[in-house]
Amino acid sequence: MIRAVLFDVGGTILDESREFETWADWLGVPRHTFSAVFGAVIARGLDYQETFRTFRPDFDLAAEIERRAAAGRPESFGEEDLYPDARPCLTSLKDQGLFVGLAGNQPAHAETMLHALDLSVDVIGTSYGWGVEKPSPAFFERVVREGGGDASAILYVGDRPDNDARPARAAGMKTCLIRRSPWGHILDLPAVSEQCLFRIDSLDELPSLVAKHNAAGD
Repeated sequence: MIRAVLFDVGGTILDESREFETWADWLGVPRHTFSAVFGAVIARGLDYQETFRTFRPDFDLAAEIERRAAAGRPESFGEEDLYPDARPCLTSLKDQGLFVGLAGNQPAHAETMLHALDLSVDVIGTSYGWGVEKPSPAFFERVVREGGGDASAILYVGDRPDNDARPARAAGMKTCLIRRSPWGHILDLPAVSEQCLFRIDSLDELPSLVAKHNAAGD
């Protein structure tokens, strides 16, 4: 039985397209050029920050976030950046009586913004707030604790086979991969995706899949 569903944030419930466009603008790089390099970095399995370092070798994300804020061009997201299927999915799962939460790699300012969205969730956890990042096992140990303590009763949903599905499964959780975001379309790890309980193209699919799984008593 699935009793709790926890979601990655960026690329899963939040569309990061606008965010990456603002980074291209900040770096003074044509958006299509930034996008091309970003895709190549993902395909090679590298840290996405290598994209920034291609254009600025001394790039430091935390420092640049502060510089952007000081320049009046802070990182931000809002309702318009939610994938259209995110809010209905979260609400539907809550209506099934499930524990629902968010748990992703996000900087300090993101937690406040996520709370401001007033989503139907029981918990919001970020790497900044928890002091540990995916794919560290400690991050997913925290997910298990927040989700009730029984890893086998938790479904973790994410767009990345490397940062989401593989470490969540290693922690004993059930997993769901959603095929969207650059990682979802470019990074193909069949050995990981084939072990997922669900593989979906839209969060619209998830509530009925969970309901059927629980009705079958799996």
